[in-house]
Amino acid sequence: MVRVLFVCLGNICRSPTAEGMFRALVACEGLAEKIAIDSAGTGAWHVGDAPDRRMQAAAGRRGVDLSTLRARQATAGDFDHFDYVLAMDAQNHRDLKNICPRGQEDRLHLFLDFAPETRRSDVPDPYYGGPQGFEEVLDLVEAASRGLLVHIRETRF
Repeated sequence: MVRVLFVCLGNICRSPTAEGMFRALVACEGLAEKIAIDSAGTGAWHVGDAPDRRMQAAAGRRGVDLSTLRARQATAGDFDHFDYVLAMDAQNHRDLKNICPRGQEDRLHLFLDFAPETRRSDVPDPYYGGPQGFEEVLDLVEAASRGLLVHIRETRF
C-alpha cells in the first residue's frame, strides 16, 4: 500500500481538492486498493470543517465530490504513516519541514513538482479570490495528480 497525504494551510480548499481528485483518478485506474489518500492542514483553524463551499461547487462541476471530507491538522506522526507528504506551496513545505522527523525528509515534496509542465511551484490559495481561482486550483491539481500517479506507478508498482 502506498500512502499519500496532501497538505495546505487550513485543509479546506487545496488539499481536500487534491485528495478528492487524486482519489477519483486512482479509483478510475483501478488502484483504490493499492493507494491510500488523505489530506491535512498545517494550521488548526478549520479542524472538523467541511471543505469550502465554493471549492466543493467547483470540484463538483468536474465530477469530484468533496462533501464527506473534514479538515484535520498535520502532525509529525504523519511522516511515519505516509510515503508522500505533498505540500501545496513553499510556506506549507517549510512548515512541514519544521515538524518532519529526522531521516524522513525524503517523504516531503511540493505537489507541483509532479507537474513540471505547469512551470509553477505553488498551488495558489483561492480562499480570498474569485471563482477563477478555484478553477485554477483544479487545473493545477489535476495536472499534478496525473504526474504523481505516473511517478507512483514507475517507482512503487
